[in-house]
Amino acid sequence: MQYSEDLFSTKNNLLPIYGEVYYFPSFFKESHADLYFEQLSREVNWKQEPIKIFGKTLMQPRLTAWFGSKDYSYSGITMHAAPFNRTLLKIKDKIESASGENFNSALLNLYRDGQDSMGWHRDNEKELGLNPVIASLSLGATRQFRLRNYKDKKTVVSTELENGSLLLMRGETQHYWEHSLSKTSTIKGPRINITFRYIK
Repeated sequence: MQYSEDLFSTKNNLLPIYGEVYYFPSFFKESHADLYFEQLSREVNWKQEPIKIFGKTLMQPRLTAWFGSKDYSYSGITMHAAPFNRTLLKIKDKIESASGENFNSALLNLYRDGQDSMGWHRDNEKELGLNPVIASLSLGATRQFRLRNYKDKKTVVSTELENGSLLLMRGETQHYWEHSLSKTSTIKGPRINITFRYIK
């Protein structure tokens, strides 16, 4: 499926108020998505990092890697940047061409099965700027992605992130919404998530 350069104008906003989130299934064909998943599984130096939550140090329930030109800190850890490899550059170029955005960094998450997860959080580190654009590519198993109003904790928006799909968050999203990927007993297969961002 091909998208125009103005990717955002082609789809409806998933959020009812404040911020913008757009979902594009089949951004990459399944065959391409499967190839990228296999390549990144082999090429990336995956690590399980410790994080601090409410004063306690715990191991993250997933494997991660950080690519770009600058180190990145969140939740009490600092990730040291590795240069983009050929596979990531191909993916980044396609997303930049379609969205009209530029990205200089990427956080990769490997969810080994349904028991790996991501808790509620906002991507609002100061290095990302006031209203960051974040492009999130999914490879592998389908997982449910949820957004929740940061203030009332009641308004929840959910979508299934399929193999080869792209989710774009921009505008005031990180101010008013937090997002998560919950544990599930029904998913047995692995998933790789790549979140491209611009570090100032």
